[in-house]
Amino acid sequence: MHMLDGSNIINSLPLAALDVGHHLYWRLGDLQLHGQVFLTSWFVIGLLLIAAIAANRNVQRIPSGIQNLMEYALEFIRDLTKNQIGEKEYRPWVPFIGTLFLFIFVSNWSGALLPWKLIHLPSGELAAPTNDINTTVALALLTSLAYFYAGFRKRGLGYLAKYIQPTPILLPINILEDFTKPLSLSFRLFGNILADELVVGVLVLLVPFIVPMPVMLLGLFTSAIQALVFATLAAVYIGEAIEGHGEHEEEH
Repeated sequence: MHMLDGSNIINSLPLAALDVGHHLYWRLGDLQLHGQVFLTSWFVIGLLLIAAIAANRNVQRIPSGIQNLMEYALEFIRDLTKNQIGEKEYRPWVPFIGTLFLFIFVSNWSGALLPWKLIHLPSGELAAPTNDINTTVALALLTSLAYFYAGFRKRGLGYLAKYIQPTPILLPINILEDFTKPLSLSFRLFGNILADELVVGVLVLLVPFIVPMPVMLLGLFTSAIQALVFATLAAVYIGEAIEGHGEHEEEH
């Protein structure tokens, strides 16, 4: 009887019906989607597509304008991928690493530069795509699939031998490591972007004019750093998955 009374008390507490934030939901059958995340994500994807089309529309031998910017971005991403994965194996992974970096970079800056909150929705509010944990987890899971694919593609079933190296005693720890990689990637990106937007939002409410500006500029810098960190770690994990394959071929 006392246990029933205790359960009734717990169910009557307001925390039982706690909902964090308000969201614009879309229904696709039994699937519930966060509409505001899709809207801002499509906006970012649209910007990247427009920039790519504009850069390739009238290619010049001496690049300028948007072509020069996109070629610089491609060179930067190519160097990043080469440094982390290696000279022989990096080329197939440039599009993947580049997509991650550009999407996260533009998403982060969209949250720092665009006044999303001025656009009113029936429910919820617009924000940077990386301000939502669903987006960062999806990006981290794609990275996990990429480095598993890289490992099995280059080393076959021999890739599984890494879980018992240097000793089989480390098998549980090595398995746990593959679960913590996407968790650390997703929570690092989500936490930094959310914290930056919350700090700027609070300062704008308290001191609307001059004081928030340095914090917003710092937010642009940290947003770029977070995109670089995510892309670099993704390349590092892929490089680790195929590590030793090229060395094995050289020995033969």
